[in-house]
Amino acid sequence: MKMIHCQKLDKQAPGLTTPPYPGELGEKIYQHISQEAWQLWLNHQTMLINEYRLSMLDPKAREFLATEMEKFLFGSGSEKPTGFTPED
Repeated sequence: MKMIHCQKLDKQAPGLTTPPYPGELGEKIYQHISQEAWQLWLNHQTMLINEYRLSMLDPKAREFLATEMEKFLFGSGSEKPTGFTPED
């Protein structure tokens, strides 16, 4: 198992087994993001899709998610939708 220094979590952790996204961004995620951080993103992405009722067939929705993914994993973080309250 490949160990990496996860840029999101700032710790040594198991890395992903393959790039999870196409292109340069996918390679960057593969090199610098752990399995744990990727799972956190998948959970956040699901919440964004549900709250904003995004269609993955819509190129603008996919572009929005790619931008949010980069912010979540490498930037200041992705905001939760206004008024979002998680279920208990």
